[in-house]
Amino acid sequence: MKNIIYNFSAGPAMLPKEVLVNVKKDFLNWDNIGTSVIEISHRSQEFSKIIKNTENDLRELLSVPKNYIILFCSGGARGQFSAIPMNFQNSFNITDYVDSGYWSNSAMLEAKKYCTVNHIPVKNNYNGIIKVLPMEKWKLSNESSYVHYCPNETIEGIAIHEEPFFEKKTIIGDFSSSLLSRKININRYSFIYASAQKNLGPSGITVIIMKKNMLQSSQPFTPSILNYKTIFMHQSMFNTPVTFSWYVMSLVLKWMKKKGGVDYFEKNNQKKSKLLYQKIDNSEFYINRIHKKNRSWMNVIFNLYDEKLNEKFLTEAHKYGLKFLKGHKIIGGFRASIYNAMPMSGVKKLIKFMSNFEKKFG
Repeated sequence: MKNIIYNFSAGPAMLPKEVLVNVKKDFLNWDNIGTSVIEISHRSQEFSKIIKNTENDLRELLSVPKNYIILFCSGGARGQFSAIPMNFQNSFNITDYVDSGYWSNSAMLEAKKYCTVNHIPVKNNYNGIIKVLPMEKWKLSNESSYVHYCPNETIEGIAIHEEPFFEKKTIIGDFSSSLLSRKININRYSFIYASAQKNLGPSGITVIIMKKNMLQSSQPFTPSILNYKTIFMHQSMFNTPVTFSWYVMSLVLKWMKKKGGVDYFEKNNQKKSKLLYQKIDNSEFYINRIHKKNRSWMNVIFNLYDEKLNEKFLTEAHKYGLKFLKGHKIIGGFRASIYNAMPMSGVKKLIKFMSNFEKKFG
């Protein structure tokens, strides 16, 4: 068990071993065409099969209704922080931004360059425990063109498990770190986006799922590469896409279907996170400061009561085959990212190490 290495990186994150083996096997001669998949045109007949299969599998896994379109955009989610307000402003020029952590706050700061933002802080500290206001208490504007929120904050390990149900509101969700980790009702949203490097594949590509009637005239200054109508009209190939990321994503989706789809991963992710949180909660050595209702299934954050042992913990974990557990620099501590590709055996190995470390230094 000590020889098996588990990668807890928050993103780019670990990929399924089965997928990586497949990539290695086919890298020089993909689909028996005599060339690598990264050497062929994105407009070729060969690559068009990848495009079609990726969209079809994504639609199947998420039960995407027919009145929604799927776009594949270059770059990460930060690009959408700018594209969204440039594409979806109304005559009032007001937008609602729900602030639950670093990434939702970053999206809001970017939007302020293009529109008037109604800032809705929902993260509160109750005697040292972080809790998110329930959706019914969010102070939305009556005149906003859309409501933007992030259901999973990777840095703070905060999750909003409720699904939105606001009448006559356009709901936009940044699902970069949670898409395909659990079932969601697509009909509750007008627009969903997710960068690939958590559950979908390598970095470099972002998935967008949106109601087709959202395609409208954007602001005149919107760059063509960020104009959703332009991207749609060019079938997600207005510019040359990151073909390798698209290809690997197609393999990840096939792997997910083989495993049992989103139903399987929802149950598995809930079990993995529950087991790890139980270890933390039953210890007087480790602590998690997020209210149980708002704990992330994807990014488990924890600290040592004795922070002088932090470097020792990371060094020992690294030797034990547990990689990239260091928390983000803005909050410190530790972060175990346990996306779909992380097997239960990796979580159990981490728990065993945490128990041994506690016995040794506690």
